[in-house]
Amino acid sequence: PVNVTEGRAAMHMALRAPADSGLRAALPGRVDDAAALAAGERERMRAFVEGVHAGSILGATGRRLTCVLHVGIGGSSLGPCVATEALTLAADDAPMQARFLSNVDGHAFEAATHRLDPETTLVLVASKSWTTPETAMNAAALRAWLSGALGEDAVAGHFVALSTNLAAVRAFGVPPERTFGFRDWVGGRHSLWSPAGLVIALAAGWPAFQGLLDGAWAMDQHFRDAPLERNLPVLLALAGVWHVNGMGCATQCVLAYDERLRRLPAHVQQVEMESNGKRVTLAGHAVDHATCPVVFGEPGTSAQHSLMQLVHQGPAVVPVDFILAASPDHAREDAHRVLAANAFAQAAALMSGRSEAAVRAEMAAHGTPPEVIDRVAPHRAFPGERPSAMTLFRRLDAFSLGRLLAFYEHKVAVQGCLWGIDSFDQWGVELGKRLASGILPALEGEEAPEAEGDPTTRAVVGRFRELRGEG
Repeated sequence: PVNVTEGRAAMHMALRAPADSGLRAALPGRVDDAAALAAGERERMRAFVEGVHAGSILGATGRRLTCVLHVGIGGSSLGPCVATEALTLAADDAPMQARFLSNVDGHAFEAATHRLDPETTLVLVASKSWTTPETAMNAAALRAWLSGALGEDAVAGHFVALSTNLAAVRAFGVPPERTFGFRDWVGGRHSLWSPAGLVIALAAGWPAFQGLLDGAWAMDQHFRDAPLERNLPVLLALAGVWHVNGMGCATQCVLAYDERLRRLPAHVQQVEMESNGKRVTLAGHAVDHATCPVVFGEPGTSAQHSLMQLVHQGPAVVPVDFILAASPDHAREDAHRVLAANAFAQAAALMSGRSEAAVRAEMAAHGTPPEVIDRVAPHRAFPGERPSAMTLFRRLDAFSLGRLLAFYEHKVAVQGCLWGIDSFDQWGVELGKRLASGILPALEGEEAPEAEGDPTTRAVVGRFRELRGEG
């Protein structure tokens, strides 16, 4: 298996492949016909989605289900969220309203359930193991919220489990027919194509979800078949490796010039940083080179008035990915032309910059006094020679979105190969979870065990309790 530290295959591509594609997942002791298994579960998903939309699947009180609340964290939330938003933002014909609950913060719970009617709400809980602490706590809170309004018997009619832990799901109150699973060859950050993406189909419609899968499969085939010199994920990966290891860049900026993709930087951030934020090689040795950059971004043109100052004139070089659709899905063509002009201008400014000599000449031509020129000109110069990539497509629809998301998945996998690391595990999240379980007793009024608390952490916990009036 390519995921050597966990002994797992990485076969999320099978989730979007035709059933007869022959994609198989090689695992210790068995070989799964991954594409066929995924297609079977996908057919169950389709029947459920169409039943909800047609009104043959109703809530406990007989009312139609009009809102879907997706509960998950990390990959089981970010990917589904970015795809759902991209396909439904400002859409008048979206079959259902979608909301997301990820953070364990109670304020997030209050926001997610604000003015939400339990009678018309379908809750999806995405947790492959059904043991993720934040998701489990939010699911329990939603269960209490719903059963408090509709009664205990309503849980089975309003909850859907996206999990493989059938025993725990059944104990929670979700019946098998409302449970959709995915195999251990599907990692969380690649799970939007699986039942974890059910929210996309419910909110945008099954044709949109199928289009998303088709677009991703088209990119899979391109990645498999295209020669290296024309292979888009390979080219972007090679550029990224050069930026990190050839130019010493420690960051990567993602700017989507489309409000519907406002959550894309967060998704790419997870796909890249959780996959390749590693310091140990596949052989278990410390790497002798840099690996994944810090990924950040905002929608354009908003980013131009916040973070782009550093990108243009900061001392560190920050490569930028620009993403733009040629045609919008609104009637304001003038606004879209301005949007596009800004994207192209930013890329040109990063490439060409503006020399101090040119700034001085322009200021002098406008009659600026020499002493002002001497003082101001250095601040108005742009170094240029800053790399960027421009990703253009005709319009943002389900197919092009699927291609775009798969494009980044393959790019990251190529970089992991070149860096010699495991791009499919995420041990970095485990230590904090273990320590949190040791600290929690102190926040519940007990003394934290000495072994679990260093002096600094104990002091911070003590101050926290003082501020709460518990010290």
